[in-house]
Amino acid sequence: MIDPQNSALPSSVLAYIGLGSNLHHPDLQIQQARVAIANRLAGVIEIAFSSLYTSPPMGPQDQPHYINAVMAIRTTLQPLDLLHQLQQIENIQGRIRQAQRWVARTLDLDLLLYGEQQIHLPELTVPHIGIGDRAFVLYPLQEIAPDLTIPNLGKLTDLIKHCPLNGLVRIPA
Repeated sequence: MIDPQNSALPSSVLAYIGLGSNLHHPDLQIQQARVAIANRLAGVIEIAFSSLYTSPPMGPQDQPHYINAVMAIRTTLQPLDLLHQLQQIENIQGRIRQAQRWVARTLDLDLLLYGEQQIHLPELTVPHIGIGDRAFVLYPLQEIAPDLTIPNLGKLTDLIKHCPLNGLVRIPA
């Protein structure tokens, strides 16, 4: 569990990142992304990291199951700068962006929450669209931040009550 007041970086914001992969050793993709975010991004400190979870894919079902996790960070990066850094990590790890949504991918990094901000830009929406309906986000979030309130959606504990597991399974450590 994290202490939201813990601020190892001056003027930092607590942010949450969703990590997902279903290609090329997904568990390793997630771990490599974790290291890249925590150790290679200036102005970012890892606060907490959830267990890994496996879940069926959204969209086309003719693809492998996903491995998912959620990471809490403190950052001095602005939201769009953080998004661009995350996209750069995705590209380095072989992410190929396609016109079709919800296709198999080596890595998907989503900026889920950025402090208590609500952001509505063509390139970025925070809280992340669909956050309140996705078991593969809510359950890992609950693991590391059980008292979290999601801007404009409410308490995480209330959202969890209305979100079935839908095949989500925590992977034993």
